[in-house]
Amino acid sequence: MLIVVGVRFKKAGKVYYFDPGDHVVEKRQKVIVETARGAEFGEVVVGPKQVGKNDVIQPLKQVVRIATAEDEVHMERNKQKAKEAFEVGLTKIESHGLPMKLVDSEYTFDDSKLIFYFTAEGRVDFRELVKDLAGIFKTRIELRQIGVRDEAKMIGGLGPCGRPLCCSSFLGDFEPVSIRMAKEQNLSLNPTKISGICGRLMCCLKYESEMYKEAKSDLPSKGSKVLTEHGEAEVIAVNPMDGTIKVNAADDVYIIRAEDVEEIVKDKPSDSKKPKRRNKRRSKPQ
Repeated sequence: MLIVVGVRFKKAGKVYYFDPGDHVVEKRQKVIVETARGAEFGEVVVGPKQVGKNDVIQPLKQVVRIATAEDEVHMERNKQKAKEAFEVGLTKIESHGLPMKLVDSEYTFDDSKLIFYFTAEGRVDFRELVKDLAGIFKTRIELRQIGVRDEAKMIGGLGPCGRPLCCSSFLGDFEPVSIRMAKEQNLSLNPTKISGICGRLMCCLKYESEMYKEAKSDLPSKGSKVLTEHGEAEVIAVNPMDGTIKVNAADDVYIIRAEDVEEIVKDKPSDSKKPKRRNKRRSKPQ
């Protein structure tokens, strides 16, 4: 077993694990850690805990030291310098006539590199731009192309729900979201209603997806045949939230609790109809 701490470098950023070594590290402390791009300033968001050797990527980099007040001042200074560099970057991109949108800029903690984040429709030849920026800032320049979801995470904003964007508030990683999730939740498939400000499907479609799958597993599927008090009927809609189904029986539409019907299943050998009592739902989603 290994002792690790989880460190985050940006608000709602990905959590990376480090070896605390001989340092007494507590949650919410600021620390200096060694990363692939040099020393970095971060906040401990996961306190010391034991994990298996196979649960983390080896070898673990170490916590160099607990951050001091001078380190925090240095970070604030870097943020201010990055804002000034951003304005210069905008001007230079415009002067070079490049088809790219500058999103953010960042200095590494040790001032060894200035990173510019941008979006673009395709590949951009920015070699001359890099030379120009390196001549101005006298440091190593990196231009990193990002996607529209990463852009929304960096900039932030309000979602259709009126709350701050999940990706810029608490989501450390983006998870795959599919149109099937919207269908399972009986949501409108109008792209304007299920897309976030980034133009992609809203991350929150993922939150209740598993609950809907579990709830629907206890209900007849749409288009199936069931036996009801009104006779044989076809299921035309399913409401997993309250455990009811809408059926068409003899050209009339009824809303019935799923536990009060018998689903008709076809036997494979004879293809005969056989009533099957639905299992009573285990739990009702809140």
